[in-house]
Amino acid sequence: MLLKRDNFLLEMKIRNYPFIKLIQPWGNTDFFFKKGILAALKIRNRIMKKISVLVLHLSKNFMTNFIPIFPLTIVVYPGEELNLHIFEPRYKQLVTECIADKKPFGIPAVIGNSMNDLGTLMEITELSKTYDNGEMDIKTKGQKIFRILEVIKEIPEKLFSGAIVNYPANIEHGNPNLMQKVINAINELHALLKVTKKFPKPENQLCTYDVAKHAGLTLYEEYEVLGLMNELQRQEYLKRHLARVLPVVSEMEILKEKIKLNGHFKNLEGLNS
Repeated sequence: MLLKRDNFLLEMKIRNYPFIKLIQPWGNTDFFFKKGILAALKIRNRIMKKISVLVLHLSKNFMTNFIPIFPLTIVVYPGEELNLHIFEPRYKQLVTECIADKKPFGIPAVIGNSMNDLGTLMEITELSKTYDNGEMDIKTKGQKIFRILEVIKEIPEKLFSGAIVNYPANIEHGNPNLMQKVINAINELHALLKVTKKFPKPENQLCTYDVAKHAGLTLYEEYEVLGLMNELQRQEYLKRHLARVLPVVSEMEILKEKIKLNGHFKNLEGLNS
């Protein structure tokens, strides 16, 4: 009897490994023999059913978070509209499949010849033109930010790469008064530079994603804003950036005016003694 019992326990461990140690509902190995082999098998079947459901759930989530990727030397924000001309074979295939399946793709930001972990999920809103050689003009719009967990460089029968990603929680509500200060500073910057650039929405509806491209950020600074998952933090970042930039631009404009006046006749008053 002892031999049969030991063989049974060994078989149970093999069949359930590595879950047996984690999910045993019994206190000791005598459980099987007190309640009977049939009862033990019923418990085992229930446990394995739960494990199967869990594995299926994980598999579905895994596939849901797989996206084709189109790395570019650009930072795209949620809500931003981006027009693209598609000419490389791998990305022609990517776009064709995304249009056919009505699925999005991801644009991870490339900075300094290196693809970064953060990017934006893009929806294709319009196929504007298809050329005879298969090239395309498309219109896209940013949806939400993703973080790359793993790059899948080779996909069977695909020319493009993909990635397993997750979508970080993003707090979208900031401080309206602080947002207005940012907008005012950007308007001041544009006035100094003598440029006219319209915002995509009325000022009272703007968020940092709408105005960040108007603030004179470098590509690296744009990526830093992309990595801030709180609207208030993004507002503070832009406010501090503009506080640094505005005095510099103002001095440059004064310097430009001085250079323009060089060589001109000047009407200057002398010192009154």
